[in-house]
Amino acid sequence: MSEARAVRRRHFLKTTGLAGAGAGASALALTGCGSGDGSADGDKVSLSLLVSSYDKSVGASIGDQWDDVVRAFEKRHPDIHVEVERVPFLKIDTVLARRVKDGRAPDIAQGHLFAPYAEDGLLYPAERLFDVPTQAGFIRSFADAGRVNSIQYGIPILASTPRLFYNTSLFERAGIAGPPRSWAELQSAARALKRIGVPTPYALQFGPEAAEDELLAWLLSGGGGYADTGGYDFASAENKATLTWLRDELVRPGLAGADPGKLTRTQAYAQFLGGRAGMIIAHPVLLGAADKARLPYAHAAFPLRKGNEAAPPVGLNDWMMAFQSGGHVKEAGKFLTFLFSTGSAKTYGGAQATLPVTVKASDQLRADRSQRKLWKFVDQMPDAEFHPVGLRSWPKVRAAVRQRIGAAVAPGGNPAQVLEALDNVSPEDM
Repeated sequence: MSEARAVRRRHFLKTTGLAGAGAGASALALTGCGSGDGSADGDKVSLSLLVSSYDKSVGASIGDQWDDVVRAFEKRHPDIHVEVERVPFLKIDTVLARRVKDGRAPDIAQGHLFAPYAEDGLLYPAERLFDVPTQAGFIRSFADAGRVNSIQYGIPILASTPRLFYNTSLFERAGIAGPPRSWAELQSAARALKRIGVPTPYALQFGPEAAEDELLAWLLSGGGGYADTGGYDFASAENKATLTWLRDELVRPGLAGADPGKLTRTQAYAQFLGGRAGMIIAHPVLLGAADKARLPYAHAAFPLRKGNEAAPPVGLNDWMMAFQSGGHVKEAGKFLTFLFSTGSAKTYGGAQATLPVTVKASDQLRADRSQRKLWKFVDQMPDAEFHPVGLRSWPKVRAAVRQRIGAAVAPGGNPAQVLEALDNVSPEDM
């Protein structure tokens, strides 16, 4: 990232309350700290917990550990009962929004969005839920992405920093020495893979499932991003150059598969696991699935356009949030502290394949050689950059990205026109 771009980004983060810092986490620990001192009036309090359930559509299941966590918590805190409700992860935001609108917000919820609830004054800030050491223990980049107006409301969980996976067997057959370290090397590798008959040399995931993740990785690599000091900055010169390069140098020559604008993350992962894609940006969830499939692979940091060093990694995660309507700030704080401040916090690797969002748990993972496959992902976390999740408008802008970005890189597409339209999504659409 250029110095000017870095300064501009820091100023934007400061002015939008994201300063001080992506559907993936501090592991859900099975043992924890905290005292079982009971509620103030001695009565048993019931906490409602709304969480996502995951399937195996992205190559590996994120393990459902909530029952184990709740059992361990209730054993330590017999005065608090936690009622868990699971919702499919693709529906969690819709279900939560409906509950809030109907006046039935849960005490604690997992989701992908928190800014609208924070701006409406519905959430407890993190400082009301955690003591100072616990709140300070989160990895700064992820914690600060949860801020609105300089106050943290979103609590990161199920974290990830994607990397560039590549099929080492296909690379060897194509005579490619190693992972690409610039866009020119990535294009050269894609051409070599195409020559040996690989249908999708690079799996460009611009379909409607998670196009905003793939897009941000490329924009950061090209020196751009989603936002500037005044708000969204899709139509920057850097972003236009990035999408123009993708259109002309990757998509038009057939190096990104048949139709990148329709390629979803789930489909791309399936192609890679089946040996039909040579390169792909992917989350740690792909590790266990690739091992199970006995696929020869390796991964590397995504390169900057001109090479020489790694591009800023994309940070991704779900969010935990505590609603004020139930009035259970003390009990919610105890549960969340138990979840994140454990002396034996673990990540699950392989099947779980999410990353710890606390410094302590990250250090524990880094010292555990059985988790070494996750080390490179963890090492990226402090430098992660995020979608503008602290902006109320982001959900609607994200939807527009998913709908429109594929057309920008299609043969004959107009990147500048699409990016300018994203900068001018009308307030009525939000």
